[in-house]
Amino acid sequence: MLPSSTVENYLKAIYQGQSALASEQRLVPMGQVAASLGVTPGTATTMVKALAESGLAEYEPYSGVRLSAAGERLAGLVLRRHRLVELFLVQVMGMSWADVHDDAEQLEHVVSDRLIDRIDEMLGRPTHDPHGDPIPNTAGEIAARHLDSLLTCPLATRLRVTRIADQDPAFLRFIESNGLKPGEAVEVESRDDAADSVMLRRKDRHITIGARAASKLLVEVDRS
Repeated sequence: MLPSSTVENYLKAIYQGQSALASEQRLVPMGQVAASLGVTPGTATTMVKALAESGLAEYEPYSGVRLSAAGERLAGLVLRRHRLVELFLVQVMGMSWADVHDDAEQLEHVVSDRLIDRIDEMLGRPTHDPHGDPIPNTAGEIAARHLDSLLTCPLATRLRVTRIADQDPAFLRFIESNGLKPGEAVEVESRDDAADSVMLRRKDRHITIGARAASKLLVEVDRS
């Protein structure tokens, strides 16, 4: 099977679904794959069966799907192109980090490997895109790394925002307006389960955000 844009989109969706699985889970549910791609479950099942026949995935009826080693490599390379393109659009073209996802979705399927390598070199071999997502290496591999969200991180500890797990433009603008982009130092002062809110301190400013938003901000302890 040639890696068409449709195939690449399926590989990427399954790959990202695998990354979010709980430790006891092995397969990505077909309903989740269909929802992430905006297609019917029947359409998703037909394509996943084709991926399995091509050796790019393992499909178990009524259970789900998982990429093979070959499928994971191809998916990683698609993510590499996408994230390098996003960074190029922000750093070189001057576009907002909130507006580059859709353009990168289109360009990731048409840029050549030679151009991606040149972009990588031009940007100084970056390790992360503007949203903090790791950029796979030339083999399509991403080093495993554990990050807490603002819901699971320690309280009263200096933290560094590392990754934003949502590409919605409105959400990214909200993050930017509150000074919570990757690289910013923050501290969680308290969590209110009844109000579904988290109170943060950033420099001398206090910010209260909802639990849903807090779950999408990934952080690590700032050891600098």
